[in-house]
Amino acid sequence: MTPKDVLKMAKEKGVKIIDLRFIDLPGLWQHFSIPMSELNEGIFQDGLGFDGSSIRGFQTIDESDMLVIPDPSTAQMDPFTAVPTLVLICNIKDPITGKAYSRDPRYVAQKAEAYVKKSGAGDTIFIGPELEFFFFDSIRFDQSHNYGYYFIDSEAGAWNSGREGTPDRPNLGYKPRYKQGYFPVPPMDQFQDIRSDMVLALESVGVRVEVHHHEVATGGQTEIDMRFDTLTKMADKVCWYKYCAKNTAKKWGKTATFMPKPLFQDNGSGMHTHQSIWKNGKNLFYERGGYADISKMCLHYIGGILKHAPALLAFIAPSTNSYKRLVPGYEAPINLVYSQRNRSAAIRIPMYSKTEGSKRIEFRTPDPTCNPYLSFAACVMAGLDGVANKIDPGKPVDKDLYELPPAEQKKIKQLPGSLDVVLDNLEKDHDFLLKGDVFTPDLIETWIDYKRKNEVDPVRLRPHPYEFTLYYDI
Repeated sequence: MTPKDVLKMAKEKGVKIIDLRFIDLPGLWQHFSIPMSELNEGIFQDGLGFDGSSIRGFQTIDESDMLVIPDPSTAQMDPFTAVPTLVLICNIKDPITGKAYSRDPRYVAQKAEAYVKKSGAGDTIFIGPELEFFFFDSIRFDQSHNYGYYFIDSEAGAWNSGREGTPDRPNLGYKPRYKQGYFPVPPMDQFQDIRSDMVLALESVGVRVEVHHHEVATGGQTEIDMRFDTLTKMADKVCWYKYCAKNTAKKWGKTATFMPKPLFQDNGSGMHTHQSIWKNGKNLFYERGGYADISKMCLHYIGGILKHAPALLAFIAPSTNSYKRLVPGYEAPINLVYSQRNRSAAIRIPMYSKTEGSKRIEFRTPDPTCNPYLSFAACVMAGLDGVANKIDPGKPVDKDLYELPPAEQKKIKQLPGSLDVVLDNLEKDHDFLLKGDVFTPDLIETWIDYKRKNEVDPVRLRPHPYEFTLYYDI
């Protein structure tokens, strides 16, 4: 779609407002709006100014002026606004140098796609993320000097099985048991219609959906799977996905969260990320007759991801809450091995189909608190480093890794267990990200500094509620 096409579309749809969106460094969509009268072809070239110092991870106050450059190919009608609103996803540019902004996550994703071609490894990288999240009925949380709490509730939560009903809120049963929310029909699955509504919203903005269902955890855990796409386009769609989930929830009087582990002792929410590299219409991860019908290139790609996983985690599981999910016992992929069909391994090779087009790897460790542009780009750079250096991933492990004898378990390398440790790993191991100038030292330093100051330290310095149970009377 060209700028002229966007103007034509806006007139045909009766658009009144143009919404300009971009993503901050941690991964939250930002926006501002202009009236239709301000939309012209020049905006797509010259951009519009904003204060970069007010955006997390961007500029300092003495260098605050920045530009958004709308991408005309991203034009979509907002399915939730009362006033007809056209959305344009933007890239960020420095107004002084005129260059693309190195800390713009979308630009990083675009550079990663370019590097796939430049490296000669292929001409297309396909990404297919599986985002999981929760629909809750209410959420309250607060933290001060002398208290800290959160309260979550859901009509469908197993903890409400014994609740005494009221005339306006009767207890009608049908609440998925802990770790048993995967696939019961309504009325046990109380979220069919809200998920379907979200699917229709996604389809209206050009996102192809393959399936939706209740997930394993109680209390409204949900999965809606999108059709795979190229890296940057898929990251754009993840932004739309979160936007549609949150606004569909609000429409139904509920709230959506992408926290990896909002509930104690039940399954968390991941973002399993399927990946494959193609060239001239051929899937380079496919080789008939090899292990799981994958090629040597695919094995080396796996080797790169497994080698760099302790550093990758800083981008793919980038929250302190991520490491409440990455623990044994809840289908969490904490073991740094690969396998066919085996969901206890960090990397699984799906075996649903034997066709060339379906062959891919599924990296199960990422979660939806990530910035999708940075997460996908980092995965690709790790995989390509494995391809370039022919990194051997070792032998596959086709066993239930949670049930291995202790002696065997000790031989299996596991993921680090906290955000501060993975940030240390990223500090030591990031040269693979710098190839092709995809990531820059400045972006990596900024990311590490932001995470430590704004997430690791604030959580580390506050007493945990359960510490009072453990230690108050000691």
